[in-house]
Amino acid sequence: MFEAIKIVITIDFANVVDFFGVNDANLDVIRRNFPELKVVGRNNELKLIGPDPLLLQAGEKINKLLSHYREHGILTPTEVEYLLNGEAAREASVAKNSGIAQGGPVDGKDVLVFGPGGLLVRARTPNQRKLVETCDKNDIVFAIGPAGTGKTYTAVALAVRALKNKEIRRIILTRPAVEAGEKLGFLPGDLKEKIDPYLRPLYDALFDMIPGEKLRTFIENGVIEVAPLAFMRGRTLDHAYVILDEAQNATESQLKMFLTRMGPSAKMIVTGDTSQVDLPRNQPSGLIQATRILKNIDGIGFVHLDATDVVRHRLVRDIIFAYDRVTAEKEKAAQRRQDEERKPGPGDIPSGSSAV
Repeated sequence: MFEAIKIVITIDFANVVDFFGVNDANLDVIRRNFPELKVVGRNNELKLIGPDPLLLQAGEKINKLLSHYREHGILTPTEVEYLLNGEAAREASVAKNSGIAQGGPVDGKDVLVFGPGGLLVRARTPNQRKLVETCDKNDIVFAIGPAGTGKTYTAVALAVRALKNKEIRRIILTRPAVEAGEKLGFLPGDLKEKIDPYLRPLYDALFDMIPGEKLRTFIENGVIEVAPLAFMRGRTLDHAYVILDEAQNATESQLKMFLTRMGPSAKMIVTGDTSQVDLPRNQPSGLIQATRILKNIDGIGFVHLDATDVVRHRLVRDIIFAYDRVTAEKEKAAQRRQDEERKPGPGDIPSGSSAV
């Protein structure tokens, strides 16, 4: 049994808000990676409290973050995750879970679906496995992360597994048709031809997991339904696995409408990327609101994926890093503008004073 001790790291070379992250986003990543430690950021100090062996490991990782910040002058949550885990650790994890790169056996616990032609659909990264575990324990799960992290693909695989195991009667897949404003009447063709281009990524995932002829039968019989979000209004979705994809493009009222369609025997997964909101500026994203107001409700789980979960081309991870840096710079600039606006002008009367 190790006695809890404390180490204090003084941050005296930078704006502490930049290092801790907007709304302590970077600190939250550190806490997730060291759940057995108490991590406290206050003033210009970072305090770590816990057993000695873990403190030593955490201290080395924090020094790596500090070095990165000194060199680049910026630190995003994605970079924190990457620096704490490392590329080698990520690749080893993916190789272990795929059972292909190392030529070793596949862990049966990670296999979700056996697709056509012997394709094994599995949770390939730690956060994808966390998504599976969270969905097993909760009826509503939010999977949030950038493109290429497998959040939608994993969600569809979970729904197909539940259908094959007869845990549900149908699968409903939906996403906002934001590019067409969900006003599809002006587009050529019948309803299916109008909406299919916006739902293509969901069909692609299904074709990887269900033989083509069987999938077509499921769609014709209503066992699997793929439809725009607007079509969910007024319905009760029960005995179903319901997935809302690209939820960052649902308005606050749309997401509330969707979540309140849930029947007593339904499960829901909401996926999205809060950094890629395509809504007009005057329409806040429902997904961003939901992450604030629903996070403490029992039965609702949240899983955050990041660049370390990207299973596409290696350049996708680097692209995500680059865009994260731009976003962080914009947030810093906005914070500086707010700070400047709060400063009293030459003719302003300080608070608590009165004009003579």
